[in-house]
Amino acid sequence: MSKTRVAAFSVSIDGFGAGPLQDLNNPLGVRGLELHSWFFDTAVFKRIQGKDAGTRGIDNEIAGQSFENVGAWIMGRNMFGPLRGPWKDDSWKGWWGENPPYHTPVFVLTHHARPPLAMEGGTTFYFVTDGPESALRRAKEAADRKDVRIGGGVSTIRHYLTAGEVDEMHIAISPVFLGEGEHLFAGINLAELGYTTLKTVAGQNATHIFIRKA
Repeated sequence: MSKTRVAAFSVSIDGFGAGPLQDLNNPLGVRGLELHSWFFDTAVFKRIQGKDAGTRGIDNEIAGQSFENVGAWIMGRNMFGPLRGPWKDDSWKGWWGENPPYHTPVFVLTHHARPPLAMEGGTTFYFVTDGPESALRRAKEAADRKDVRIGGGVSTIRHYLTAGEVDEMHIAISPVFLGEGEHLFAGINLAELGYTTLKTVAGQNATHIFIRKA
């Protein structure tokens, strides 16, 4: 059965899913990359980078599972890039080079129209201007009974959570304090929304919490 899910989304101990002041040099905000150190060390991430090294074990296994059975992605414009306002041109193609790691259709939430962007490896970015519900509908159609993965950032995940659209969620709690940035759960009552903890797994460099909507 197809699911809408969040997977391998990293947060700090104090609940921040991104640091402040995102820009070209800080794609996840100041210190935001620290949240993902557990993932950057894995063999799964190294393989995405075209390398053979990387750690094995629980973190790597869970990282690999996050990519399984994904037929489409949704992300906010801030995850796609640091640019704001109308697109000046089509030169910005994301953070990931010519062969992004998605290999599926990716639906980018934005207020500013742009033609679809086809990349190497089967990734095509579609820029959705008529809202998150439209993006989810289109992603489900494109996924063809596979899962839709909500990639981020924080505001995008918060929208789909509060709308009750997320079926499952995997949070990787990294052992760092950010102190500021974008808080993932502030003001959201997950219990009232019907979410419950499914399991907790201790990895080498993160604690993995799996949440499911009843």
